[in-house]
Amino acid sequence: MEPLLAILVGAMTAAAIYLMLDRNLLRFLFGLILISNAANLTIFAAGRLTPGKPPLVPEGADAPLSLVANALPQALVLTAIVIGFGLFAFALVLALRAYEALGTLDTTEMRLAEPREDRDAP
Repeated sequence: MEPLLAILVGAMTAAAIYLMLDRNLLRFLFGLILISNAANLTIFAAGRLTPGKPPLVPEGADAPLSLVANALPQALVLTAIVIGFGLFAFALVLALRAYEALGTLDTTEMRLAEPREDRDAP
């Protein structure tokens, strides 16, 4: 299962980099979300995919008695999903406001602080 997950993470990372290299701000945001999901899958796979029981310790024992799932990668991925959703919501609203103010999502046309170059000049 891990080799298949590694191929999936590689494909997701490649697609995310392709999207993030585009000049469209919306495609950049989709690439950002895709690469964060690829990182989440990497963390999840690093915790080993084992068919174990929930990590509950029975009363009177010091440790679980059988093979249990690793709870740390699950907690890290859950936290990253929540933070990633908040980042995506904020960035999407920011892109919407930029589109309303500038009328475009092309990053090369969002150059208010830089002077436009006169291409006809020698």
